[in-house]
Amino acid sequence: MPSSTPESATPSAAAPLVGHAQGAGRSTWRLGARRFWHNANARLGLFLILMFAFVGVFAPKIAPYGFDDENLVARLKPPTAEHWFGTDALGRDVYSRVLYGARISMTVGLVAVAGALSIGALLGIAAGYVGGATDAMIMRVMDVMLAFPPIILAIGIVAMRGPGLNNTILAVSIVNIPIYARVARASTLAIKEFEYVTAAEAIGARPWRVLLRTILPNAASPLVVQGTLGIAGAILTAAGLGFLGLGAQPPAPEWGAMLSDSYGYLLTAFWAALAPGAAIALVVLSFNLAGDGLHDALDPRLSETAK
Repeated sequence: MPSSTPESATPSAAAPLVGHAQGAGRSTWRLGARRFWHNANARLGLFLILMFAFVGVFAPKIAPYGFDDENLVARLKPPTAEHWFGTDALGRDVYSRVLYGARISMTVGLVAVAGALSIGALLGIAAGYVGGATDAMIMRVMDVMLAFPPIILAIGIVAMRGPGLNNTILAVSIVNIPIYARVARASTLAIKEFEYVTAAEAIGARPWRVLLRTILPNAASPLVVQGTLGIAGAILTAAGLGFLGLGAQPPAPEWGAMLSDSYGYLLTAFWAALAPGAAIALVVLSFNLAGDGLHDALDPRLSETAK
C-alpha cells in the first residue's frame, strides 16, 4: 500500500484556505483547477481514472464474454484474436474478467475511502477543535490503530466478520480512518486560531456550526488530496485481501483473486496473471498521479507564488 505522511502528501496544514472565509474560496478552487489542468501528469492520471470508471460501468457492453463463461477446452490459451489476454485455468476470457474487475476495484476504493474520509474528518476536526480529554482520547485510539500495518489490521477485521466484498470495503475503510483523522486535526489546530473562527464564536455560533460551516470547508483541501492518494492504497489493500482469498469470493473477477488463481501457472501461462497485475498497477498509478497533481494545485504556498 503506498503510504505518505499527511504532512508530505497534502497541502500545508498550517496554511489552510483562509480565502474561503474571506469570500475568495471559489477563486482559490478555480486557480487550483487551472493549475491541475496545466499539469501533464495530473491530466494523465485523470484520464486513466475516467477510463477505468467508464470500463467498470459499461463492462457488460464492452466485454466480449461473461466474466464466468467457462470453456475447459480452451483453458490456459495464450492471447489470440479471439481472446485478447488469453484464458485462465477454467477457460474464462481474461480480458473480459479484467474489465468486470475494474467495477469491483473502483467501487472498493471509492466507497471505502468515502467512508474513512467522512468518519476520520469528523473525528479529527472534533479532536482539534474541542481539545483536552476529547482530543487525547480520540487520537490515542487513532495511534493504536496506526500501530498495526494496514493489511494486517484489515485481515483481522475480515477474519472476524468473514470474507466477502462488503466486509472488504468495511475493513479497508476502518484501517484508513486514522490517516484522515490526523490530517483533519492538524488542519483544525491551525484554522481555529484565525480571526474568522473567533468571530463566528463571538456572535454565538454553536460549536457544530463552527465545525461544519467554518472549519471543515477550510480543511477540505488537504483532505481531498489525501483522499485521492488514499484510493490507490485502498485498491491495493483490497487486492491483497483478494489474493489471500478474503476479498470478493469466486466467481467474482476481483483482480487480487485473479492473481491468486493464476499464481500456480506463472511459468506456463503468465498472461493469466499479467493482465490483472497490470490493471492494478495502472489504476494505482492513475490515482497517485492525480493526487500529486492535486497536491501541487491546492498547496496554498504554491498558489501564492502563482498569483
